[in-house]
Amino acid sequence: MNADRKMKQPLSCGFLILRGNPVDSFLLMKHPARWDLPKGHVDPGETELQCALRELFEETSIREEDIKVDPAFVFENKYLVNQKRYGGKGLIEKTLKIFLGHLVRPVEIMVTEHDGFKWFDWKPPHRIQDWTIDPLLSAVNEHLKQNR
Repeated sequence: MNADRKMKQPLSCGFLILRGNPVDSFLLMKHPARWDLPKGHVDPGETELQCALRELFEETSIREEDIKVDPAFVFENKYLVNQKRYGGKGLIEKTLKIFLGHLVRPVEIMVTEHDGFKWFDWKPPHRIQDWTIDPLLSAVNEHLKQNR
């Protein structure tokens, strides 16, 4: 593939939403075969945080004013995905950036793109999904311990 046709690296941004003070639970969205986060791809002209906030609202109905964004935490993960979804062939590295939000008021979750949702108890260490969820929850746990 020549340089002119090189695929732009896919970037998805989203949120891990925590509840309680101290933290007692966190939100995950249900896909048919796995748990996931409210997240999606960055639109042209959008910052990573704007994307994460938009996707959070679109997939859960949680608004920016319903959360307090933790400015000291962003989790980044890179992994290979099939380029077919992006119009290419073979594998391409995808970047995932997850922001941390603390719910500041009760909200009603409205599911639009998933099969459901669940508030999981905050009882580290967590064993939910090896690839992205478990490393994220481990990083959040360390972050919370350091910032008590």
